[in-house]
Amino acid sequence: MILVDSSVWIAHFRGQTTAATIKFAETLAQDVVIVGDLILLELLRGARNGIHAAHLERELRQFKIVPLLDTSLAVQAARHYRHLRSIGITIRKTADLIIATYCITHNHELLHDDRDFVPMQQHLGLRVL
Repeated sequence: MILVDSSVWIAHFRGQTTAATIKFAETLAQDVVIVGDLILLELLRGARNGIHAAHLERELRQFKIVPLLDTSLAVQAARHYRHLRSIGITIRKTADLIIATYCITHNHELLHDDRDFVPMQQHLGLRVL
């Protein structure tokens, strides 16, 4: 399965052509895309208005929506954060830490266009597409 980060969804919905949106288009044909509930939140909170939000939600509900956080994953994400801090890396956004930890724990790949995931790929084994 491939979890698609909001950075890719935003570019996709804006009609931007990037390396990540090209990979996204290729991935759609494989029927392996999942949407995290936190990513759903990020995208819907950025909607221009209620009509736009309803449109985005319809588009996203075509995919399996999964909860990204539970107690076990919260503990693991905190471990990841502390490990990275111990080697001088501070993850700025808790959401990114949750997304990466979910992917690592469930052995899913992450499709993103966000430099904040690079240290987690390098030091925690996050698999990226």
